[in-house]
Amino acid sequence: MARGRLHVLLGAAPGVGKTFAMLEEGRRLRELGSDVVIAVVESHGRPATEALAAGVDAVPRRMLEPTDLDLEAVIARAPQVALVDELARLNAPGSRHERRWQDVEALLEAGISVLTTVDVQHIESLREVVEQVTGVRQRETVPDAVLRAADRVELVDLAPSALRDRLAAGDVYPAERIDAALSSFFRLGTLTALRELALLWLADEVDSALAAYRAEHGIHGRWDARERVVVSLTGGAEGETLLRRGARIAARSAGGELLAVHVVSQDGLTRRHPEALAAQRALVESLGGTFHEIVGDDVGRSLVQFARSVDATQLVVGASRRSRLVAALSGQGIGATVVRESGDIDVHIVTHAAAAGRFALPRLGGGLSARRRRAGFALAAIAGPLVTALLVSVRSEESMTSDVLSLQLLVVVVALVGGLWPALVAAVFSGIALDFFFVDPLHTVTIAEPLHALALALFVVNALLVSYVVDQAARRSRAARRSAAESQLLATTAGSVLRGEDALQALVGRTREAFGLASVRLVADEPAGTVLAADGDPAAGEPSESVRVGGRAALELRGRILDASERRLLGVVATQLDAAIEHRELSATASELGPLAHADRTRSALLSAVSHDLRRPLASAITAVGGLRSTEVVLTPAEREELLATADESLVALAALVSDLLDVSRLQAGALAVVLDDVDIDDVILPSLDELGLGPSQVELDLAPDLPSVSADAALLQRVVVNILANAVRFSPPGRRVRVATSAFGDSVEVRVVDHGPGVAADRREEIFVPFQRLGDTDNLTGLGLGLALARGLTEGMGGTLEADDTPGGGLTMVVSLRPASGRMDP
Repeated sequence: MARGRLHVLLGAAPGVGKTFAMLEEGRRLRELGSDVVIAVVESHGRPATEALAAGVDAVPRRMLEPTDLDLEAVIARAPQVALVDELARLNAPGSRHERRWQDVEALLEAGISVLTTVDVQHIESLREVVEQVTGVRQRETVPDAVLRAADRVELVDLAPSALRDRLAAGDVYPAERIDAALSSFFRLGTLTALRELALLWLADEVDSALAAYRAEHGIHGRWDARERVVVSLTGGAEGETLLRRGARIAARSAGGELLAVHVVSQDGLTRRHPEALAAQRALVESLGGTFHEIVGDDVGRSLVQFARSVDATQLVVGASRRSRLVAALSGQGIGATVVRESGDIDVHIVTHAAAAGRFALPRLGGGLSARRRRAGFALAAIAGPLVTALLVSVRSEESMTSDVLSLQLLVVVVALVGGLWPALVAAVFSGIALDFFFVDPLHTVTIAEPLHALALALFVVNALLVSYVVDQAARRSRAARRSAAESQLLATTAGSVLRGEDALQALVGRTREAFGLASVRLVADEPAGTVLAADGDPAAGEPSESVRVGGRAALELRGRILDASERRLLGVVATQLDAAIEHRELSATASELGPLAHADRTRSALLSAVSHDLRRPLASAITAVGGLRSTEVVLTPAEREELLATADESLVALAALVSDLLDVSRLQAGALAVVLDDVDIDDVILPSLDELGLGPSQVELDLAPDLPSVSADAALLQRVVVNILANAVRFSPPGRRVRVATSAFGDSVEVRVVDHGPGVAADRREEIFVPFQRLGDTDNLTGLGLGLALARGLTEGMGGTLEADDTPGGGLTMVVSLRPASGRMDP
C-alpha cells in the first residue's frame, strides 16, 4: 500500500486562518472528486469556521474525549484525504499514541493523505526561542523531522496588525479573553517575532528541498537563489577585515548568508594563529555566520571546491602578504589560483594592513634605495662572470665588436638597476675582462695601447651617464610619490572629518601612520597635561620631538626623528590641528548656548501658557468672591449659592493646577518622595473611579483575579490611574466605554486603559508625555497638558514604565507596567 501524502499549513500564531484554509482546501479537493473527511477540527466556537466545516463529511469523535482524533474510526473509514487540525496536540491518557502527530503517522502508513495545521511555536527546534519571545514554554511540540518529511509545507500568513484587528473584533477568542490576549501573546512585537521565525524556518525548508532537487536531477551549476558569501581565513590579523567586508556584501541582499572557512593541511597541524582563529570564529557567529574547517594541501583549489559545494555566489580572500620576489620565486599565490578556478563565482581580493602595510610617506634623500643598490651589486657579481664565460665560449676573430657591446650592455643594465656605484664596479670589471680575455696578448692585464685605456674610460663614462640619468629619474619619481602621498594625507584627513569623524583624532591618527611613528599625542596647555587626541602605543617612551600647535597645545611625537621636508609637512598638519581645536571650542560653546536658548524659549512659552491657565480660574474666583462681598447688589439665595459654587470650583481647579506644577518641578529636580510598599492594584483602581465620579456606563472593568501585589506608592499610583483615566474618558466618543484591564505578563503586572478615540500617530506618541503638550485637544479649559507627563514621571519614580500603544480598531491604549512586590527594588 502506498504511503499517504502529508500537507502541512504553518502559521505564526493562532488566528491567522490555518483551520479556515485547511477546510477550504478540503472542500476544493472534494469538488475535484477526492474522498475527504474531517478527522478532527478545532473551531473554537468561530461561526465562520463551523459553517465551512458543515459542508465536509466528518468522522464521529470519541464519546469520552470529543476533542481527540478517533484513529481507528478514520482508518476504518479509509478516506483519500483526512483533515487533522492542530498537529502538536497531546492526546488524552489511554489513547494509542501520546501525541497527535503520531496518529497522523499512522494514517499516512495506512495510505491516507493528511492535511493538517501547526503553529510555529509548536516546532521542537524553536521551543527555546519561542519561550524567550513569549515568556511561555510550550508543552505540545512536533519534531522538526516530521515537518521536514512532509510532502508540502505551506505558510498561512497574516500581518501582525491585521491579526490584532481580527482578535479585537472577536474573530479569534471570546470577548472575555481579548484584552488578556492583546496584552500578552498578541503584542505587536511578539507577533512580528513569531512571523519572522515562521518565515525563516520555511526558508530553511525551501533550501533543503532545493538542494535535494538539484542532487536528484544532477544539477551542479550555481543557482543564485540568494547571496552566499564565503570568506577565506588564514588565521592572520587580516581576518577581521575580511569578515566584516563579507558581512557587508551578504547584508546587501535579503537573506544573504555568511560562511567563513579555514583550510588546514592534510596532517591537520597547520594552525599558525589558533588564538586569532578562535577570535575570528566568535566574530563570525556574532555576525550571524557559520565557521567551517576543511582539509586540503592546495588552499586555493580547496577554497573553490568548498564554495561550489555550498553554492556560494561570492568569495572573499585577502591580498597576498608575500613580497614580489617571494611571489616570483614561489609561483602563483592563493588569490591567483582562486581567480583562475572560480568560474562563475565572484571573487573579491581585499587589501589589508598585512598585505601593503599602513599608509606611509616615501622618504626623500638618495635617488635609489639601498635595496636597489644591493640588487645592482648582486647583478654585477652574478651576471658579469656569466656573460664573460658565455662570450669566451663563442669567441672568434670577428666577434670583438659584439663582445664589447655585450659587456657595455651589462654595464647599462647594472646602472639601471643599482645606480652609480654598482655601475662603476661593473664598468671596471668589464674593462678588465675585455682586456684579459679578448685583447691580445690574451690572459694578461696590459694596457699597452692607448685605445685600450680609452675603451676602459668609455666604459666608466657610460656607467656614470646612465647611472646619473637613473638617479635623477628615481629622485623625481620619489618626489612625485611623496607629493601625492602628502596630498593623500591631507585629502584623506579632510574626508574623515567630512564623514563625521573626530577631526583631532583623524589628524593625529593619520600623522602617526604617515610618518611611521610609534605614538602621537596632542596635549593641551590648559588644563595642563590634558590629552586631546592620541594614537599609537601609549607606552612608547619619552617624546622624540614636540611641535607647537598654535598657542594652546603641543603635538608630541614618539619614534624616529623627522627630516626637514617632513617637518614642513608637519607644520601644515599643526596648522590644521590648531584650526580643528578652535572649531571644537566654538562647537562646545555653541552646544552650551543652544540648550540655554532652547530653555529660554521654552521658559517663555511655559510662562505664557501657565499665566493663561492660572489666570482663568483665578479671575473666576475673584469675580465670584467680589460679587458675594458687594453691598450694592442684593443677591437671592440661589444667586449666592451659584457664586459660591463658582468660587469653589475655580479654587479647586487652581489648586489642582498649582499641585501639578509643583509635582512636575519636583520630578524634574529629582526631589519627589516615593514610598514603596506592597499595593493591591484593585485597591487603587476602584478609588480612582470614585475620585473621577465614573460609573459602569463610562468604564468597563476587566480585573484579573489572583494578581500579585505590586511595588508602588499607593497615593502616587492612584494619581497615575486618575490622570490616564481622565484623559481616556475625555477623548472617548459618546457611547463608547473606556476599558480598564489588569494582567500579569512575564515579570511585570500591567494596567491597560483602553479608549476608542482618535488615537495618536506612532511618530508623535512620545510628545504626549512632554509637559504642556495637548495633542488633538483644542479645548483651553482642559488644563496645562501635564497629566500624562506627570503619570509617566510618577510611574518611573516607582520603578515602572508607562507606554502608549494602538487600540485595535482605533484609539489609544495606555499600558502601566509595575514590578511585583516580590521582586521589589528601590528605584
